[in-house]
Amino acid sequence: MSTKRNDPAPAVPASGKLASISAVAQHAGVSIATVSRVLNGTKAVNDDTRARVEAAVAALGYRANALARSLMRGETRLLLVLVPDFANPYFAEIVKGVESVTRKNGYGLVVADASETLSRDSPSLDSLYNRLADGVISLARFADLKPLLMEIPDLPWVACSEFVEDGEIPNVSIDHRQAAIDAVQYLINRGHRRIALLTADEDYQWARQRREGYEFALRRANIPIDAQLVRIARGTDYVYGMEAAGTLLAMETAPTAVFAVSDTLAIGAIKAFRRVGRRVPEDIAVMGFDDIPVARVFEPALTTIAQPVRELGATAAELLLKRLAGGPAESCTLQHALIVRASA
Repeated sequence: MSTKRNDPAPAVPASGKLASISAVAQHAGVSIATVSRVLNGTKAVNDDTRARVEAAVAALGYRANALARSLMRGETRLLLVLVPDFANPYFAEIVKGVESVTRKNGYGLVVADASETLSRDSPSLDSLYNRLADGVISLARFADLKPLLMEIPDLPWVACSEFVEDGEIPNVSIDHRQAAIDAVQYLINRGHRRIALLTADEDYQWARQRREGYEFALRRANIPIDAQLVRIARGTDYVYGMEAAGTLLAMETAPTAVFAVSDTLAIGAIKAFRRVGRRVPEDIAVMGFDDIPVARVFEPALTTIAQPVRELGATAAELLLKRLAGGPAESCTLQHALIVRASA
């Protein structure tokens, strides 16, 4: 003979919507404030009351609104990442590194276009003023950040990729100057004397520092610095590398090697050289910078300076979390490496 169980069914709302905190309070016979105390652990609650609330939560299938809880505690558990160029795979790899740390620590990410967010008429800027993000990891030009840092001095920031010399905010980077020295010295050791530089907007500190390294390596080798061999690309996309490299081909005495301050510029340069029948590296060697994933599968595989890209992002996230926890967050310089492949 079968028996019928008398266990009460979960009191799920007929609408199928998730139960509200007020429904939990009513079910448990306590106030909404008491439910909140149990869920958030903000104040001591006696064992009987806690058990009733927990039973009501289980019966109703209640899920607390994490954002609402966070706002009550004065935090959102959201971090903002400012990215200068979504098309550049270098920045995408950094964001992956950031996410690997924030996910484990219960933080969500909002990834935003740096130029749009920092624009004075941008709605995204309101989210910073209204503290809808607990902190910011910026991959943008540090010069663009200074006005905002002055206006929101208590919002925790960390700069990533940019090496910030004045120490206003913690940063994680490599030694861009030394990395460029290593790159150019490799080309010099291979017998090159006419070495061109494909660089980027020097509002970026890393671009200035890489140019400084290029010039230092040439001077150290007693090679005159020829301003005609320096080309400033209009951006760091592949097409701008093709464009800038094309101007080198018009020179009466073309360079025998090119040092590009990003892999995307280097790959663009190789495509420009190929279009006019120049072989790489036989006719002209090309050195990149960053070691983005495509660098190893492109033909010819790119000789480049490898940044620990995901580690940059992960370290930046760790620095920011330290700041949010009230601890000191000192700047960090990571190691680069020269990766020799087929292009130089």
